[in-house]
Amino acid sequence: MQFDYNNWQKENQYYLMGMIGLVRNQLENYIKSAENKQNFQSDSADKIQDLKRLAESMQIPPALDTLVNKLNLSSFERDILLLCAGAELDSEFSNLLSTGGSRELFSAPSFSLASAIFEDPDWSAFTPSAPLRYWRMVEVNKSQLLTKSPLKINEPILHYLAGVHEIHEKLEQVATRVYPQDLLVTSEHGLADTILQTLIQHSKEQILPVLQFFGGEPADKLRMAAHVSTRLGLSLYSISIHSIPNNIEEITELSRLWNREATLKNYALFLDADNLDLNDKVRIKSLIHFIDHADSLILIGSEQWMPVLKKTKFAFDIKKPAADEQLLLWRQILGETINGQELEKLVSQFNLSAETIQKAGREIFSYRKMNGLNGEPDTNADQQLWKICCRQTRPQMDELALYIEPAAEWDDLVLPETQKNILKEIAIHVRQRNKVYGKWGFEKKGTRGLGISALFSGESGTGKTMAAEVLANELNLDLYKIDLSKVINKYIGETEKNLKKIFDAAENGGAILLFDEADALFGKRSDVKDSHDRYSNMEVSYLLQRMEAYRGLAILTTNMKSALDKAFMRRIRFVVQFPFPDYIQRVEIWSKVFPQSTPKGNLDLDQLAKLNLCGGSIRNVALNAAFIAADENKSVMMSHISRAAKSEYLKLEKPFSGIEIK
Repeated sequence: MQFDYNNWQKENQYYLMGMIGLVRNQLENYIKSAENKQNFQSDSADKIQDLKRLAESMQIPPALDTLVNKLNLSSFERDILLLCAGAELDSEFSNLLSTGGSRELFSAPSFSLASAIFEDPDWSAFTPSAPLRYWRMVEVNKSQLLTKSPLKINEPILHYLAGVHEIHEKLEQVATRVYPQDLLVTSEHGLADTILQTLIQHSKEQILPVLQFFGGEPADKLRMAAHVSTRLGLSLYSISIHSIPNNIEEITELSRLWNREATLKNYALFLDADNLDLNDKVRIKSLIHFIDHADSLILIGSEQWMPVLKKTKFAFDIKKPAADEQLLLWRQILGETINGQELEKLVSQFNLSAETIQKAGREIFSYRKMNGLNGEPDTNADQQLWKICCRQTRPQMDELALYIEPAAEWDDLVLPETQKNILKEIAIHVRQRNKVYGKWGFEKKGTRGLGISALFSGESGTGKTMAAEVLANELNLDLYKIDLSKVINKYIGETEKNLKKIFDAAENGGAILLFDEADALFGKRSDVKDSHDRYSNMEVSYLLQRMEAYRGLAILTTNMKSALDKAFMRRIRFVVQFPFPDYIQRVEIWSKVFPQSTPKGNLDLDQLAKLNLCGGSIRNVALNAAFIAADENKSVMMSHISRAAKSEYLKLEKPFSGIEIK
C-alpha cells in the first residue's frame, strides 16, 4: 500500500495533541489538588486506549513514539517533553500555568513541576547525560535552581513531533542532500549488492562499520553512496571535510547533533576527503574524532587517505563503467541521434562516468534543438559531441600544465618523410587502441606497456611542439604542455605527487601530454651514491610507469637523446628524431612561414634559405620582420627580414654576415 503522507500527518497531529491533552489533564488535577478542590475527573483511560489504537493503525508510527523508542526515553521523560510541547502548542497550558503564579505554583514547565504532576518521578532524568539534556531536546534556562529553571522544547524537536521532518538549521549550513540517480550500470549494481551484503553481515554489531570508497571520480563515489543509502531506507547528506571544526568541544557538539537527527530521521553521511591535505594532521585528527563519534552510517570518499579508526572499516573500489557499459549508456541517452561508429570512437577515447555521459547527452540535445536538427544522425552534431566530451574531461592542472590550442596541420610540418611516417603511426595507435587492445584481446595478454609513449628529440626550434600540435589536431584532442622543471620538487615524494595529479586529471579524456625538457628528470642512470640519487631514479620509474598505463598519448621532449639511459629508452614505444633542417627544408619552411594575408614583396626564398636557422628561429625572424614592415606601412621586404635576422642571430649568439641575405 502506498504511503499517504498527508493522511499520516493528520493522524500524527491528532495523536500528538491527544497525548498533550492527557498531560494537560494531569496538570489540571494538580492545580485543583493544590487549591484544595476535588480532583478533576476525566476520561483519561478511554482516551489512552483510543490513542493506542490510532497509533497501531497508522502506516508509520507517530513521531512521538518513534522519538521515544529511538532515543530511549522513559515514560517520565516523555511526559516532560509533552509538557514542554504543550506550552508551545496548546493555549490552555499558558492559562493553567499562569493561574498558579501567585500561589507558589509554576509559571513555566520545569523539572520541579514535572516531579509534582507526574507519577514515579526519576531524578536521573534531569542529569546532563540523560536523553532529554544529552540530545538537547529541552533547553534549561538556568536563571535559578536547576529544578525550578524554566524548560523550553528545542524547536527542531517540536517540528519533528508535529510531523515536519526537515534537516536541522545548523546542519543545513554544512550539509547538502544527495538524491539517488538511476544511472547505475550492471557492474555497479553488482558492487552495490556486495556492499549491502557486507552491511547485513555486520548488522548485529552495536556500532555500524564505516564504508570507504576509493578510485573513480568523486561524483561516482557519491552516486554509489546515494544508491546504497536509498536501498537501506536512508537519506544521504554530504558534508565537506573542511566544515568539520577542529575544536574538540565543537566536534563533539556537531557529532551529537548529527547523531540525534540521523537517528530520528534516518540519515546517512558522506564525507568527501579526496582533497584532504595529508600533511594537515590537525584536520585528520578532527575527522577521525568526528567519525568515531558518529553513530549513523558513514561513507568516506578518498583516494589516498586511509583513516585508522576504532570502528570496523570496509574499503571498496568504485570504478567507472566498463567500455561496453559506457556504450550502452550513450545509446540509452542518445538513442539513434548519433551514429553508432561515432559512439564507439567516443568510448575508445574517453573514459567517462555515468554522470558525465548524462551531462554530455543533455548538452548535445540542447545543441541539436538550437540548430533545428531532427532525430537523424548529423556530422556537425557528432563533431560537437566530441568537443563536449573534451570540455567535460578537460583536466584542471593549475600551474603544472599549459593548455595549447592546436593550430598546426600536417602541411605546416617540415620534416623528412621518415619522421612524418612515424608521427602518422603514432596517430594510428591512438586512434585504434580500443580495437586492438579491447576487441582484439591484446590487453588480456597483460596490461603493462599498453600506454602510447613517444620521445621527440632534437634541438630547440626543430618542430617538436609543432608535431605534438599536429597530432592533437589530427586526433581532435586536447594538448597540454608540462614543464618538467616545474614538476620536479626537491622534497621527497612531491615530484611523484605532482606527476600523479597530472596523469589522474588527464586520464578521463586521454589528452595528449607533452612533457617538455625531459632532461630535467631523465639522465643516464646514476650510481646510487646517496638518498637523492635513489629517489631521483624512483621519480623516473614512476613517470615511465604512469606513461605505460596512460590511456592517452604521452610525449617526452629532449635536446640530448644521447644523455638518456638505454634502459629507459626501451620503455618508450616511439622515438622521433627532429633534425636541424637542411637547405631544401629551409626553403620549404620559408615558403610556408608567412600567412596568405601578409603583404610580401619579392622575397628570394633560395637566398633566405641560406640563413642557417631552424624552423622556430625562422618563424621568429618572419614575425619580427612583419612588425618592422607594418611599422613602415610597407610590404615585407628582404631588408626587413635582414634586420630581423640580425636580431635573431644576436639572440642566438651566432655571427651574422650580410652576405648570407644581401
